[in-house]
Amino acid sequence: MGIVETWMREKPIRTFLAQLSTRRAAARAAALLASSSAAAASADGEPGDRSIPQLSSIANSVVSRCSRVLALATETLQQNFEVDYPDSCKESNTYAKEFLEYCCHKALHEVTTRPDHLADKNLRRLMFDMMLAWEHPGAVVEDELPENHSALRTTVDIEDDDEGSIFYANSTRLAVQVNDKKTVGLGAFARIAPSCPIIADLVTVHNLFDALTCSSGGRLHFFVFDKYIKSLDKVFRSVKGILQSPLASSFHLDAGECILAMDGDRPIHPVFQHIGISAWPGRLILTTHALYFQSIKVGYGDKIVIKRDFTGPLGVRLFDKAVMYKSSTLTEPIYFDFPELGGPSRRDYWLAIAREVNKFIRKFNLENVQRAEALSKAILGILRYSAVKEAFHISPSHFKTTLTFSLAEKLPKGDMVLKALYDNYFQLLDTSLSHLVTESPVDNRLQNHSLPFSLYALSRMGFILLKRKDEAQSEISFCAVCFGVTKSLEAALEESICYSERIDAARATIDQVKVEGVDANLALMQELLFPFIQVVKLTYSLTKWEDPLKSFLFLAFTLYVIQRGFIAYMLPSFFLAFAVVMLWHKYNGREQLLGVLEVRTPPSKNPVEQILTLQDAISKLEETLQSVNIVLLKFRAVLFAAVPKTTEMVAVAFLAASAFLIFVPWRHLLLIAVLEVYTREMPLRKQNTEKFRRRIREWWARIPAAPVQMIKPNESKKKR
Repeated sequence: MGIVETWMREKPIRTFLAQLSTRRAAARAAALLASSSAAAASADGEPGDRSIPQLSSIANSVVSRCSRVLALATETLQQNFEVDYPDSCKESNTYAKEFLEYCCHKALHEVTTRPDHLADKNLRRLMFDMMLAWEHPGAVVEDELPENHSALRTTVDIEDDDEGSIFYANSTRLAVQVNDKKTVGLGAFARIAPSCPIIADLVTVHNLFDALTCSSGGRLHFFVFDKYIKSLDKVFRSVKGILQSPLASSFHLDAGECILAMDGDRPIHPVFQHIGISAWPGRLILTTHALYFQSIKVGYGDKIVIKRDFTGPLGVRLFDKAVMYKSSTLTEPIYFDFPELGGPSRRDYWLAIAREVNKFIRKFNLENVQRAEALSKAILGILRYSAVKEAFHISPSHFKTTLTFSLAEKLPKGDMVLKALYDNYFQLLDTSLSHLVTESPVDNRLQNHSLPFSLYALSRMGFILLKRKDEAQSEISFCAVCFGVTKSLEAALEESICYSERIDAARATIDQVKVEGVDANLALMQELLFPFIQVVKLTYSLTKWEDPLKSFLFLAFTLYVIQRGFIAYMLPSFFLAFAVVMLWHKYNGREQLLGVLEVRTPPSKNPVEQILTLQDAISKLEETLQSVNIVLLKFRAVLFAAVPKTTEMVAVAFLAASAFLIFVPWRHLLLIAVLEVYTREMPLRKQNTEKFRRRIREWWARIPAAPVQMIKPNESKKKR
C-alpha cells in the first residue's frame, strides 16, 4: 500500500484526525454515504460534478461518491492528490489507478469510524463498486466494459438475513446464475479490502478471496461479498452479546480479556472434558487469555501445547474428535471431546482458533501495546474465520487458512514473514504510547513509530484490550488512519505465496501417483530401483565365480582401486555422474516431457488371499523377532560368563581383533576384507568355506540363551 504509506508520512493530518474523533463526523459520514449511494443508483453523479478525463465512468462515479463522503469537491480531492504525490502525476499509465486508490482509502477510513459500519448496506455496495472501478480505472478501456459500468446502477438487492435464505445453501452458485459479469478479481480485492482491517488482513487476503470464490472460478460476486460482510457483522454482534450478558460476569475476566468463542451451550452439540476415565459435559469458552470450562479457568500459562487426540468411553482411544491441552500450570493434560456425526469439523475449528491466540506473542515476547496489537490481529482473524465458516460452511485449512499467524507459520518461508512483520511493524510500536500525546508534528511521530491499527479497529467495535482506559482513549483519538506495511513484508509475503503455489502443484502430482496395495507399491519400487537392482545382481553373480575370467578381472580392478587410494574418489564420482546426467537432461531435453513410467500391476488377490498373505507376513515378522531376541540372549550369556569356555574364547578373539585394527593400516584391512568376501565361492576355497561355516553354526548352537521371565503388570498399576 505505497499510497497509504506516503500519505501517512507526508500529509499533515492533525485536522483530519480531530474531525474523525467526533461523533458529529461519524454521523455526517453515514449520511453522506447514504446520499452518495442514492446518487450513484440513479446516475453516475449529479450534474454539477466534474468528470475527470483520465478516469473511466465507473471510476468517476466512485470518486464522486468518495468526495461526498469526505465533504470535499472532486476538484479539491484531485488537487490534494497532485500536491501530495507529484511523482504519480507524471506517470500517465498509473495516474488513474493511484488516484482512485487515494480516494478509496480516504473515504473508507472516514466511513469505518462508525461502530456499526459492517451493518451499513451502502458501505458494502461502495466497497464492491470500488473494486469494480479499480479493475478498469482508465478511460481508455471505457468502450470495452459496458457491463461493468452498468453494475453500479443495476446491482440486484437480495436480502438473506435469516438462516433459511436461499443463499445459505450455495450463494455463490446462485450469484453466477444471476449475473456472471459483475465480478471482481483477486487484485482488486487485495488492494481495497485490507483498507478495512475488520474485513481483511494483508497476510491472509489472498486466502480469504480463495475461500469466497471457491465455487465461482476465481471471481467474486457482490452477492457473496455481501453475504460475507453480513456474516461478519453477525459474528461481531454475537461475541459482543456474550461479553455483555450475565454469563460473562460469572467468569471473572481480567481487564482487557475478551471472549472469542463458546461451545457446548446446546444439548445437540455437547463438549466433554476427559480426565482419566471420567468425562463431564459442560460449556467451553476461549478468551484472549485462557480456556474456561464451566466458569473454571483450565488452560493458561506458558509452554502451552495444543494438538489433536483420540478419546472414547472409559478412557479408550477410539474417536479422533478431541483436543489435548497442556500448559505449565497443569499437572496432567486435559482432553476436550467434540462429539458429532461426520468429520471432526468442530474439533478442527477449536484447534485452529486456540492455536492462533498468543502464538505470535509467545514467539517474540510482546508486551503492552505490542501484545494488544498482536491479540487484535489474532481476534480479527478468528472472527473472519468464523464468519466464513458460518456463511459458507467451509473451514479453510493448511495454506488456505484465514488466520494470520497460523498461516505465517504454515507457509513456506513463513518464518521470514513473521520476522518481517515483527521487525517492520510490532518492533516500531512504542509500548508507552507517549508519542501519541506529545506536541511534536504528526509527521515526525509517524516516521518513528507504527500505529496499532488493528487495536484501534477493535476499539471502535467495542473491544478494549488495553488494561488502562486512558491509554485506550488516547489510542482511539489518534489512530484514525492505517499505516501501511513496509516493502520487506510485502516481498516476504510474495515470495512465500509463490512457494506455496509450487508446493500445492507438487502435492497435486503426488496425489495422482499414489497407488494402493502392498503388492502394487512393491512393484512400483522395483521398477524405480531397477538399475540399482541390476548392478547388485551383477556384482553378486561375479562373487559366485560363474564366469571365472570376469570375476578375476573385477577382483583385480577392485584391488587396484583400493591399493592406489582411489576408493576415496568413488562417492564424489557417483555425485559427479548424477550431476552430469541431470544437466544433460536439462539442456538437451527442454522440450521433452517426462515420460510416464509404466509398471505391470501384480495379479489381484481376493480378500481371503489377502488375509492369508497378511497372516504369513506377520508370522515371518514374528520369526524374525524371535531370532533377533535369541541372538541377543546368547550374547548376554556370553557377556556375563554363563558359558566360561566360550566367554574366554570370544574375549581372546576380540583382543586379537582390536590389536589387528590398531596396527594394520585401513587400506590393508579393506584389501583383506574384499579378498575374504569375494573369494569365498572361488573353486579353490569353496570346500573350506563350507566346512568353516558348518563349524561356526555348530559352535553357535552349543551356546545356551540367557533365562527370561515375562511378568504381568501389577493390578494396582493397572488401576492407575
